[in-house]
Amino acid sequence: MAELAPPIRLVIFDFDGTLSDSGGWFLSIMDHLADRYGFRRVDPDEVETLRRLSTRDVVSRLAIPRWKLPFISRYTRGLFGRNTGKVHLFPGVPEMLAAIGTAGVKMAVVTSNSEANARAVLGEINAARIDYWACGASLFGKAPKFRKVLKASGIPPMQVLSLGDETRDVDAARETGVLAGAVLWGYANPEAFAHLQPDIAFDTPSAVAAHLVASAKMHR
Repeated sequence: MAELAPPIRLVIFDFDGTLSDSGGWFLSIMDHLADRYGFRRVDPDEVETLRRLSTRDVVSRLAIPRWKLPFISRYTRGLFGRNTGKVHLFPGVPEMLAAIGTAGVKMAVVTSNSEANARAVLGEINAARIDYWACGASLFGKAPKFRKVLKASGIPPMQVLSLGDETRDVDAARETGVLAGAVLWGYANPEAFAHLQPDIAFDTPSAVAAHLVASAKMHR
């Protein structure tokens, strides 16, 4: 008889593009950021191409100096904080979080955005369902935040699932030994991370909930 895979006891969520539908808002401020920090503006005709690229390739294509990234991130978080009313959760996210919590699975949010911004968009009820927060990650620095959550939770990596819509989410999962999950409803085109072969992919938030609820029931 085949041995059951270990149950998923913790899910680490990315925020932008996974829980919140903020891709349009970020795109709307790109020209402003380009003018302020001296990189190339995004041509409307290349948006779909950019959605198929990794984060590193986007930075390279737009000729964004790497040393400016922390300053751009900090400024963008501030802008986001003044515009949280313009950003909403993806349909089905509140129901997904409720179902996962009811199943007894812990949840974390690891994001380059700030905790205050994430809480504002999630709303009080949804934010209260999150057990661990590790926010303000550098653009390519999610792995240390993953380790922080793993240490705080005490849950082995093999029982942790990461869910994000970008290559850097998969990279962080691989670096820390947690299961690399991809969501296909975010801003990034699935082609951007298909070559990384995530362990599992989900089309909808309800599919995530169904998978985790089934995992929890199987091990009761």
